[in-house]
Amino acid sequence: MRTFTIVHPSPLGDLLISGNDSFISGVRYADLHQELEKKAVSTNNAPALLRRCATHLDEYFAGWRRTFGLQFQQEGTLFQQTVWQGLLKIPFGQTNTYADLARQIGNAKSSRAVGLANGKNQIAIIVPCHRIIGTSGNLTGYNGGMWRKKWLLDHEKRIAHGVLSLF
Repeated sequence: MRTFTIVHPSPLGDLLISGNDSFISGVRYADLHQELEKKAVSTNNAPALLRRCATHLDEYFAGWRRTFGLQFQQEGTLFQQTVWQGLLKIPFGQTNTYADLARQIGNAKSSRAVGLANGKNQIAIIVPCHRIIGTSGNLTGYNGGMWRKKWLLDHEKRIAHGVLSLF
């Protein structure tokens, strides 16, 4: 099945939304994936699911959406899939540590591997890898850059505490 990519503006820079009629396979930052951006199609020529994903992301950034009801799929090992499923269980506006997530998926000694799997996530924001922080409480790596991670966490905290975020 052919994969399409569209470019969609956001407060964090242009997003590249990839997928087909059945599932979303990627939400990436355009400035970090220029090779994908060159292959992007017009939003009008994209599957409806990609346009719906763009709408869901707009609603998230406007503070109206806390969860995403979209079908998505990304390739990865069974362990990576388990980590990504664990990320989906972290509530909006909250954070978790690599060590806590390792324990929650039943592999307490795998916090480094959890970090590596977290870094392989290709569906930013929707699979909320930005909600993982270091054991000390400090922000740690994020493929989109630390400024984006901080922005996303601050945005969710504001919304969770009833302060509407404007972009």
